[in-house]
Formats: sequence, C-alpha cells, structure tokens
Amino acid sequence: MSETATKPTDDTGPARTTTAAGHPLLDRHRETLEQAGTALRERSWFSRYPESPSPRVYGETAPEDGLRAHDRTLHHDFGALADQPSTGRTVGSEVSPYGPWLGVRYPELDVDAAMAAARAALPAWRDAGAQVRAAVCVEIVDRINARSHELAHAVMHTSGQPFVMSFQAGGPHAQDRALEAVVAALEEQERIPASVTWEKPARGEPIRMQKDYRIVPRGVALVIGCNTFPTWNAYPGLFASLATGNPVVVKPHPRAVLPLAITVAVAREVLAEAGFDRALVQLAAEDDGGTLAKDLALHPDVRIVDYTGGPGFGHWLETEAAAGGRLVYTEKAGLNTVVVDSTDDLRGMLGNLAFSFSLYSGQMCTAPQNVYVPATGVDTDEGHLSAEEFGTRLGAAISRFTADDAKAVEILGATVNDDVRSRATDVPALAQRLGGQVVLDAREVHHPTYPDAVVRTPALVAVDAADEAAYTQECFGPVAFLVRTADTEESLRIFAATVREHGGMTAAVYSTSADVLDAARDAAAEAGVSLSENLTGQVFVNQTAAFSDYHGTGANPAANAAYADAAFVANRFRVVTSRRHV
Repeated sequence: MSETATKPTDDTGPARTTTAAGHPLLDRHRETLEQAGTALRERSWFSRYPESPSPRVYGETAPEDGLRAHDRTLHHDFGALADQPSTGRTVGSEVSPYGPWLGVRYPELDVDAAMAAARAALPAWRDAGAQVRAAVCVEIVDRINARSHELAHAVMHTSGQPFVMSFQAGGPHAQDRALEAVVAALEEQERIPASVTWEKPARGEPIRMQKDYRIVPRGVALVIGCNTFPTWNAYPGLFASLATGNPVVVKPHPRAVLPLAITVAVAREVLAEAGFDRALVQLAAEDDGGTLAKDLALHPDVRIVDYTGGPGFGHWLETEAAAGGRLVYTEKAGLNTVVVDSTDDLRGMLGNLAFSFSLYSGQMCTAPQNVYVPATGVDTDEGHLSAEEFGTRLGAAISRFTADDAKAVEILGATVNDDVRSRATDVPALAQRLGGQVVLDAREVHHPTYPDAVVRTPALVAVDAADEAAYTQECFGPVAFLVRTADTEESLRIFAATVREHGGMTAAVYSTSADVLDAARDAAAEAGVSLSENLTGQVFVNQTAAFSDYHGTGANPAANAAYADAAFVANRFRVVTSRRHV
C-alpha cells in the first residue's frame, strides 16, 4: 500500500469555528488551559484553586458570607433551578449526618422535556469547538470556586465530612479534578486536525483530497452522584462530558443533593452568559428511595453514564445500561490494602496509618481496610515486634490520635448512614460474626457542636489469613482488619489475589528491603492497583493529586475507569470525516 501524507490547511474547517478565537472566555482562560495542559502532560504539581479556607486566601468576609449563603438556602425551595423543565412538584429529603434537617426542596425534573431540551441545546455547543467549550468550563469551575465556603457547608451537611475536609475535598480538590478533566478532554480533541489536504503519490500529479474532521459528541450524559463525596466524584464525569460537547443530566444521591444543585445552578448561569443554552446542564433530584437513577440510565437519549457508589448498582449499570450501547464509567467498592514487612521509622508509619484510618471515619473509597502482617512479626527501628505487638502499637497510635474529642471530630466527621453506624457501634458483635478478635474497639466521640452526630473512632479486628470471608468483603467505615499471614510473601500473594478478584482503589507497602519493594510493585501491577511505598510523612494513601496521580486504574473490579486518563475522555466524542477531491 502506498504511503500517504497529510498536512493541515489554513482553513479552520467545520471542526472549529471562526468565532472561537474571539470568544471573550477563551481569551480570559487561555493561559490557564495552557498551564494546566503542561502540568497534565508532565504529571507535575499544579493547582489553580487554593486549598486553604483562610480569609487571607479567599477574602476577609468569605467564611461568613459562605455560611450566610448556606443558611439562606435551608428550608426553602431551591429557586436557582426553577427554570428547568419540571413536573410542578418539588422533592428533597436531606438530613445532615450531624443531625439537622436541611429542608431544601428542588424542582422535580420532567425527564422527557429535559431530554428534548438537552438535544436542542447540543448543536450550538458542539459547533462552538473544543477550545471554547474548555474555556466556558473553566469559567464554570472558577465561579464554583468563588462559592467554596458555601459549598463546604453543603458538603459537610450532606456527607458528614468535617468542615476543613469538606472545604478542601468538596471544593478546591474537586475543582482541580474538574479542570483536569477539561484539559484532558481538550488534549484528546486537539489531536484531531480540523482539516487537511491529503496527497497520495501517483503517476504524474498526485491524488489530492480535502478531508475535514468533525468532532461529534455522543449525546446526553448522565452523572450519578454519591453520598460521601458529592462533588469530588461527580466533577470528572460532568466536565469530561461537557467539554467534549455532551449535555449533562446530574442525578445526585438523594441524601447529597445540595452541593450538586449549587454546581448545576452555577453551570447554567455561566452557559447562558456565554451564549449557550442552560439545558446543557440539568439537575435530576428525587426523594430518598426512588428509582430515578435506573430510569435515567435506561432512557433512550442517555449515551454516557458516570457512576460512583456501591458495587450492586454499579454491576447493573455495567451490564444492563451498557447493553444498550451506552458508555458506562464506574467507581465501586474495593479492598484497600496495606502490606507491612518492616520499617525504619515505626513512629512515622504508625502516625501515618492512624491518620489514614481516622480521616472521615474511613468513609473514603481510598481508605485502607486490610493490613497484612506476618505472623513472624515486623522488624523496626525500635526493635522486633510480634504480630500481636504490632497490632497493639497501631491501636495505641489510633487512640492517641483521636483522644481529644474536640480535635478528633475535625478529622473523623460523622458517620454517613445506618449501615456504617451499625458496624461502628458494635464492633465486638462484628468481630464475633467474622471469627476475629477485637484489637481496638471503636470509641464513641461526643461532638461539641452537633450532639446528634454519631461519631466513632476507628476499630481494629485481628483475623487469620485463612478467614477469607472476614476480609474479602468491603467493610465501609471505621473498621479495619489486621490479617495474620505466614510471611510477607504470602501477604503479597493474598494482596494481589484479593484485589484482582474484589477490586481495590489503593495499596501501600512498608519495607526496608529493596527486594520486597520490587515484589510489591509486581504484585500491584498484577492486581492493577496504584501503590504507595513507605509513607511516613504528610502524604497519605487516601489522597491523590490532580494532574499527577491517577485516581483508580480501571484495571481491577473497583473501577472501570481512571480520573483522568485519555480513556476517560476520548470515547465521549467521535470523529466524522468529510472528504472531496481537490
């Protein structure tokens, strides 16, 4: 077959519009897109949105303004979405994990009318071009950032996260992930030239054709939010779909609507100001116990589904919703693992693990659950510890870290639902049912501000490696397992096997042996899970950094996608070619 040559033409072609270069938002955000694009390619540190809630960063009145804005929202209809297609009813059943009833009512979406509006909004958004879409998305995220203090209260009182974590994870960290998705989407779209002149060598004059490449979005995208991280987990899918030209319907968890309602309201406001249809982003709220997520996932207009939540519904989406030709991106449950072999910084290791177990009461998809410890014990800089002694030292570290109730609640937050509370409030019964022994029982913590909050410190339960039923199921919340293995080799083997079968979002290893670390890397690669090695400082296995760390791998059952690699964005659009002789 003859070689072919292509060269871009000066014509912008149908994949880009001549209005793109002059759009004011593109001019405003060009530098941000370039800086973020460089960070994404280099996997370097980059953050546009400061993570400190300090008034020195966000303005002297920002904390008070945010609280007042939140309080004004409570016990009222959410009027900012009154212009959505509605059935005329309102819905809303949010109760804060800290106790108060929020009382916010949201317009119930008229699904068929909303889908028709989304379809009508798509052509102009598609034809605006990738750069304009990216710039509009950055403006949306910037406007969301300006409301970070208000969002922090909304996240806190729907998820149970402590305030500072609600601000950081629900605000700037989520916003950085949104920007990351926008830039990843832009990078993939810009790989495709708008128009080329194609030449094929032939006798005499070469054969020439003009080929135009048009980016075509898939259709309406559905984002199904979760209760624990309503913004952080929703933003990557929301902005990846929007940046690639797809209208988005956001379906929040019924107990965590408010943060995403604020998000959708901001997005609709910016879209309208930028000259686009507000129907490009719509909110589909419902009362607790409904079936709206399932109904929307099967709607014929929905072509993309992003989901974070439990494995049951996630598996259903991956089979039933995907069977209709929809793209389905899921993040589900997994068994996050720590393999302990040896350490030259016992105090640092124990402190790091104590924080990791305690942060948000273990209610994170990245929180460690299974700690594999060899029965022969652990060599440390403070001497050799038996498996039992290691468990005692780890329990003592957790107890010290959470000893002061007033300080502990700022790390632990509140338990988010009855399932978590039932496990955390009766650890001895849980251990007996699983055949384990309680190393550290959960302690009741009294919240100084919210007496109705159910707060528990982490618990540790020791089991043997043979007791697979005890540790091969996710135990979401503040309960972790110390699993006694024959040796580190068996720890690594079980780690790889359990994650490969049941999934995992994170893994960690502690060892002073280069050979063990090499073996752990191989086990992590075999399991398809990211690995952290010898964390003893201010980086924790729970955390991932936008633009540098991939969140999830898509290589084990815990998630079929990663935030935000090329695979997460590139299939949200297709390319249609038009060609003609020159």
